[in-house]
Amino acid sequence: MKYRQLTKEQFEGLHEEFAHFLASQSIDAKEWNQIKQDKPHVAEEEMNVFSDVVWDDVLNRTEYLEHFSSNIINLFKSDETRIHRIVIQISNNDINLMEKDGYEWLLKNAQDPSVEILQGNKAYQNERNTEIFDLIEKGSNISKGELFEYFKSLISDS
Repeated sequence: MKYRQLTKEQFEGLHEEFAHFLASQSIDAKEWNQIKQDKPHVAEEEMNVFSDVVWDDVLNRTEYLEHFSSNIINLFKSDETRIHRIVIQISNNDINLMEKDGYEWLLKNAQDPSVEILQGNKAYQNERNTEIFDLIEKGSNISKGELFEYFKSLISDS
């Protein structure tokens, strides 16, 4: 298994897609129920293969990720060969970036002396999707990239 098995909730949300996946292997609902009952290890393997297919599809389309903590935001942009990172760190302990007020304060006060913005990039050490998956497993969320692009423009303008 390349990533991790989807959760029960994720499988439920992808019920129709999983049924098509099984059908592409000539497995109907009756046969699937029989496999689950008689050969749980085979059922588990089918679920693992489907999970990897879904994760690969999601990760191939993922360009931006965000990871928030109370005083640091990590923004990532992934391209084919490199991952770009912007780190925003707040030294003012009265600001909590995980709260709406703190987040809004940052957007209005990005040039404040208590805000430090760093950027960098690196080539992938492993396969691109594996590294993106690792960031997701460590708490990053897939995003549309508005925050990354906003801070990138601030850095470019200064």
